[in-house]
Amino acid sequence: MFKISVNSKYKFEIDTDKGRILADGAEIALDMKAGTGEHFHIIRENKSYRAEVVTFSHAEKTCTIRVNGNDYHLDVKDQFDELLHRLGMDTLNKTKIAELKAPMPGMVLKVLVREGDVVKKGDNILVLEAMKMENIIKSPADVTIKVIKIKPSDKVEKNQIMILFE
Repeated sequence: MFKISVNSKYKFEIDTDKGRILADGAEIALDMKAGTGEHFHIIRENKSYRAEVVTFSHAEKTCTIRVNGNDYHLDVKDQFDELLHRLGMDTLNKTKIAELKAPMPGMVLKVLVREGDVVKKGDNILVLEAMKMENIIKSPADVTIKVIKIKPSDKVEKNQIMILFE
């Protein structure tokens, strides 16, 4: 049993039983053939679909697939993830980050967030120029911006605290 969220909007419960695919308890009839690399050809209800796995993260249990040119982001949870959630243990491994320090000396070119903004891990936070190169500094975790201690054109030293998180 898998619980799949598509684009954080549609939710499905998928199960397999003796070679059958069940979505929310109803059987789905489809014909799927693997193509080259991460490409697949799917026929369902006499319609043809070309699917491709764009990104895949086994650790985060997420992937992005492209079907006939449209991208869909999938979050997948299995029965063990559901059990951990029910027991309140699904957030134990979340990293708690209190601050963002400058990874190198440089000059702040742009600050891309404001105090109070909620950012996801990997979102762009600021642009730091170091050794004549622009470096995009990304969020290390899912956080809320508490205090921004820098502004554009500020010079920073390595390990200087630039942003505090809640």
